[in-house]
Amino acid sequence: MKRTQAKAKLWLVNERDEPIMGEGKAALLESIKKEGSLNKACKNVKISYKHAWLLLKEIEESVGEPVIIKKRGGKGQGTLLTEKAINLLEEYNTYQNILAQTVYDKTFWEVIGVKISARNQMKGKIIEVESEGLIAKVKISIEPATITAVITKEAADALSLKKGDKVAAVVKATEVMIGKE
Repeated sequence: MKRTQAKAKLWLVNERDEPIMGEGKAALLESIKKEGSLNKACKNVKISYKHAWLLLKEIEESVGEPVIIKKRGGKGQGTLLTEKAINLLEEYNTYQNILAQTVYDKTFWEVIGVKISARNQMKGKIIEVESEGLIAKVKISIEPATITAVITKEAADALSLKKGDKVAAVVKATEVMIGKE
């Protein structure tokens, strides 16, 4: 019997629920950002120059503003992303990371399927959430002790963790994960 697995695709959409970008357009923007050249970016993502222009035009039409700046001649020539494009790319990557932490994390699916043994789960109450840059330290009171889980700030934000929330700490060999009730 073949094992099944979850797959998901992510798209950013505008306020009219029209697609702005998915994996391909995000890869193109990422490559432009890295290379500073549309021509080099096209080679990296293995698409034609004309196709890249069409993709960029689609993004611009979806968001209603330019996503690249072309600089010609001289030392600073090339293709740069606008502030809007940088923000779109960061937003896409944030959602992609959250998706990866859930859909592609086998432990997440074990929790959903209740395949984790009871001894690995401890119910408690959050007594403090401390965010520092990209990480969040979540202190959980589990009588008679307090444990601290270090997770990404994105994960803490996605779960809307706050003081007083009832949570389940899932202990896995080298880490403590959190599931909100």
